[in-house]
Amino acid sequence: MIDLTKHEDQLKRTVERARERDIVVPTFAQMKDPTTVPKKIKDELKDISLWDVVSRNLFRITWKNEPVESGGQYQPIANYMELPPELTGVEARIIALVGKWFPTGSHKVGATFGCLVPPLVTGQFDPTKHKAVWPSTGNYCRGGAYDAALLACESIAILPEEMSRERFEWLKTVAGEIIATPGSESNVKEIYDKVWELRRTREDVFVFNQFSEFGNYLFHYDVTGHAMKEVLDKELGSSKYSGVCLTTGSAGTLACGDLMKQQYPTSKIVAGEALQCPTLLLNGYGAHRIEGIGDKHVPWIHNVRNTDMVIAIDDNDSMNLMRLFNEPVGRKYLVNDIGAPEEFVSQLDLLGISSIANTLMAIKFAKYYELTSKDVILTIFTDSMEMYGSRLKEATTAHGQYTEKNAVRDYHRDLMGQKMDAMLELGHYERKRIHHLKYFTWIEQQMFDLDELNQQWYEYDEYWSAIQQTTPKVDKLIVEFNEKVGLV
Repeated sequence: MIDLTKHEDQLKRTVERARERDIVVPTFAQMKDPTTVPKKIKDELKDISLWDVVSRNLFRITWKNEPVESGGQYQPIANYMELPPELTGVEARIIALVGKWFPTGSHKVGATFGCLVPPLVTGQFDPTKHKAVWPSTGNYCRGGAYDAALLACESIAILPEEMSRERFEWLKTVAGEIIATPGSESNVKEIYDKVWELRRTREDVFVFNQFSEFGNYLFHYDVTGHAMKEVLDKELGSSKYSGVCLTTGSAGTLACGDLMKQQYPTSKIVAGEALQCPTLLLNGYGAHRIEGIGDKHVPWIHNVRNTDMVIAIDDNDSMNLMRLFNEPVGRKYLVNDIGAPEEFVSQLDLLGISSIANTLMAIKFAKYYELTSKDVILTIFTDSMEMYGSRLKEATTAHGQYTEKNAVRDYHRDLMGQKMDAMLELGHYERKRIHHLKYFTWIEQQMFDLDELNQQWYEYDEYWSAIQQTTPKVDKLIVEFNEKVGLV
């Protein structure tokens, strides 16, 4: 649950810090509908670049930014794209929200905002004495360090040492401290161990754990969910909405599916992971290369009982398609030989590695349920290739220059050749099996409350509904905070 208890003494210091640093905090309502942002702030944004570390960029934590690098305003609907059938091989329409046009180039900055702001505006987190700790496998700690810098907080980013070089280089520009833990994407236990060490040895740390903080869930339920609903309202027409397919790391983004299922009760929520680390599929484990997903455990905030299917994606497919989509030879093949629209192919760098995996999930989902041109599937392009240029260079070093022969192979084998393997429809007891996996991480290791774990399952409607209804309470606290600061 989200604790909204006020700590008045610390809150006074936080208000003073915000006043000194010219900080105004946006509400969830403004992130959903940025037309309600004050004109003064909109005018200031005209002179600010998307990634600038200035407090006004808090008001760019929205799906509705204009897709420009600097000076952008807002648009009526989220940034999104529909994949052409030449690149999916299925009749079903696959539509994706685009995460690149958030500050930091990923929607994770929204999840970190959702985690940080409730403790900030209640005085639980004091930026004058606390350091914000962001345990992550990549984009979350980037977004957290960015948000903390905008809010004038010191931060500690924790992530596996084998994540992309770009992540570490960028973090050096905003995070006060970076801790690299052993392993790769799926080595989250090592991150948690480091968090416990910090708690034991330092008195000034405040941990924002994306895997357990319901602010992450709330942002995606309310902001991402409504963004999806608006795109679907525009595009659906007489078609049928079939479901949302999303790979899961912290499971926060899956919360948008909860809102969409409330609007479309027959739709499905599909959770994805790497075939090399099939935790949901087989209680399995392993290392993989789809950065941002598949963290070898079930997050506390995953609403497992509302999840309908699990799909595992081979990381070899994602890595091969990364080259097909971004190497000049690959793009030339897609346009000249396959007939994919050049305008779309030129934008394939909007898909990072996990975005490619999300696309493959949607394709497998469409094939499994024999969907037609009258069906719509939603997904998300979490981030772009901006953080993965080094992975392209590593692939060239390992496998040589990309050729037309490689493009033919990768297109037909890894894209058109997707099959209905490594998929599992979840019945009641399959869902319960996955939910039970939470016990080993959260009760045995992280000392969470067993009664609450049971509430998530046995008091399902009341538990999750209470979280979903928290937004107006948080917004009220944000408005009160801004009034005390006195800048709007």
